[in-house]
Amino acid sequence: MTASKRAILPALLMLMTGSALSQTYPSQPIRIVVPFPPGGTVDVTARAIGPALTDILGQSMVIENRGGAQGLIGTEFVARAAPNGYTLLLGSNSTLSVAPSLQKKSPYDPVRDFAPISLIGMTPFVLVVHPSVPATAMKEFIGIAKRKPETFTMGSGGVGHLVGELFQTITGTKFVHVPFQGTGPAGAALLGGHVDLLFDQLANSVGQLKSGKFRPIAISSAARSTVLPGIPTMAESGVRGFEVTSITGLLAPAGAPKEVIARLNAAIHKALARPDVRERFASMALETIPGSPEQFAAYIKEDLARWTKVVRDAGIPLN
Repeated sequence: MTASKRAILPALLMLMTGSALSQTYPSQPIRIVVPFPPGGTVDVTARAIGPALTDILGQSMVIENRGGAQGLIGTEFVARAAPNGYTLLLGSNSTLSVAPSLQKKSPYDPVRDFAPISLIGMTPFVLVVHPSVPATAMKEFIGIAKRKPETFTMGSGGVGHLVGELFQTITGTKFVHVPFQGTGPAGAALLGGHVDLLFDQLANSVGQLKSGKFRPIAISSAARSTVLPGIPTMAESGVRGFEVTSITGLLAPAGAPKEVIARLNAAIHKALARPDVRERFASMALETIPGSPEQFAAYIKEDLARWTKVVRDAGIPLN
């Protein structure tokens, strides 16, 4: 065998192996790890897209909640899993940028330890307060917060913490932060009157807002929500430069075969194009945003840099 043929052979073998893998994957159920308790945006996203992915891929999508440590436990579990495409992460800003930016030494590197597959959904944040809070509009709310610093308690269960820190920096207000192990428990605390306010994903709070159990002050998107058009934007309310959204996306452990990533990416695109899936996402105030693995990877890097800066500028102690 000539030297040129010996050089070509490994490449051909890799191509053949990849082709065979793409044809056989998946051959068993796929586990999607949600690194938070049930009830938050990440959880409802997984359960909204899971049945469609099951139909498309021909294998069950098993949703597994592994909450704890602000999402660090479940996310690290996936980072250390075998990179074979059978253990995936339903990631979000909370686990891919916020939690790592708050650690002196994160147990995982969101850029190095994962292979992004595709973005899935996006929702804005909304400043919601308990009905007992004596403010119905932003000017009134900020006025009280400035006259009586640290009067209001701010719950959070993830990225909402840093969204709240950014708000305080921009508006010159000061709240007392009360952390929870996920957005679901934080919402329950607001519902029970144990905290005064949340910067929550609209997808989490839409039901409570429609029922009047939460009072909205303003939404963080550039335009009003089509689901709840009565809520003014931050800009309309006088808070400029405060456009923040929350994303969800699917990731595999680093080293997952490119053919598997491509297969999963195509399946997500097909799932999000289905009318029933789009309708379910829209009803929860979630916008579908499928994209390429490269686009998702770029987003992670940019978002990590953004929230690392917020942590530094706000002087938040690292864990």
